[in-house]
Amino acid sequence: MPRREFPGDPRRSDNVVPYTAPDNSSEGNVYYLVAFASSMGTLFLKSKPLGWLALLSSLLSVFSDRQSASGSSGGSRLSTITLAFTALLMAYVPELVPLTRELLPSNAKTGPASSASTTTAMDSPASTRPQTPSIFPPPGAPLKLALEATAPHPVDLNGLSWPSIGAEQRRSESAEERETRLAKMSGAVRTLLECIGEDPDREGLLKTPERYAKALMFLTKGYDESMNDLINGALFDEDHEEMVIVRDIDVFSLCEHHLVPFCGKVSIGYIPNRRVLGLSKLARIAEMFSRRLQLQERLTKQIAVALDEILQPQGVAVLVEASHQCMVMRGVQKPGSKTITSFMLGRFRTDPKTREEFLSLVK
Repeated sequence: MPRREFPGDPRRSDNVVPYTAPDNSSEGNVYYLVAFASSMGTLFLKSKPLGWLALLSSLLSVFSDRQSASGSSGGSRLSTITLAFTALLMAYVPELVPLTRELLPSNAKTGPASSASTTTAMDSPASTRPQTPSIFPPPGAPLKLALEATAPHPVDLNGLSWPSIGAEQRRSESAEERETRLAKMSGAVRTLLECIGEDPDREGLLKTPERYAKALMFLTKGYDESMNDLINGALFDEDHEEMVIVRDIDVFSLCEHHLVPFCGKVSIGYIPNRRVLGLSKLARIAEMFSRRLQLQERLTKQIAVALDEILQPQGVAVLVEASHQCMVMRGVQKPGSKTITSFMLGRFRTDPKTREEFLSLVK
């Protein structure tokens, strides 16, 4: 049996089996396993490019380590761990930065130099959601076109609420411009009278075009009315958190499909969040939205959303019951028909008992 000799032993002969050091690669295998796991996690959970980079570096390191004649894997292990965890950090650090900003004090988040760059659109005055009319411009202040906003709020900075495309021009026109508008409308009405076969010059119709033009301006006056003027500072801090209801508010509007009237009653309820609104203002808001070309469904929603925007209450509920002349005096001609619509926000939507209480009180 050949005897074992250590390398460098002068007694070593050619027929002696050289001594081989024990394989201590188990530690290296742990390193490779960690690198491989982090690579796969990055690949499937976060970033494919970084995951592939870390995985490729791990495989190349294993291959080079196995091919190394010296058996030393320290350099390969170091490069493997470095590349794999670098990819891991590159994938996850962008998510750690916002978390770090949240944990830091407010004065440490942004310095003087970076305060301007971190201001978002939601922080800008032009896009801040109005909470009360106190932030609206005072009467006489320069007006801005309400349509400049990309997503108009229920109550914009001019106090207008869902204005039509020409509401700002109509609101700010001079007396001469208003006369020009009425003359143009009167001419259109005269044309309509001629088209239906009437004589606009006969005694009973001589002033009808002008009368109708003025009447139509009144029936649609809600377009250029300002919530700022309607509320007129009637918002009060009050330690009250129970339901407030104003019911049976008469409203008159024009169906936008046929330009014939629909009329009915509106009931409004809200649960204050320690802030109340003058009772008459609820009726005025309903009047403002009804004095437009409307749909009853839209009218119901606009009243509720505008109140929610102004008061920020615990909940808002609006119920509208109306009779539409477009299906009474024409079309299906059903005089006894009624249309009921409702819109709920906050606790009225989430709490069935609160909603049931409101509906029972407005019957």
